Amino acid sequence: RACTLPLTGKGVVDRIITNLGVLDVVPGGLKLVELADGVTEAELRAATEATLVS
Repeated sequence: RACTLPLTGKGVVDRIITNLGVLDVVPGGLKLVELADGVTEAELRAATEATLVS
């Protein structure tokens, strides 16, 4: 639940793009925008400790 990597800026990211999908940073957690081809929402949820919101 905490970042273990060095932070370059706290609270300045509004979109995260990974090999699993695209997520927007919103109040309360992350909102799924798009899944990568062949990736299920269950796989994405299993790969992160972040809270995914609707």
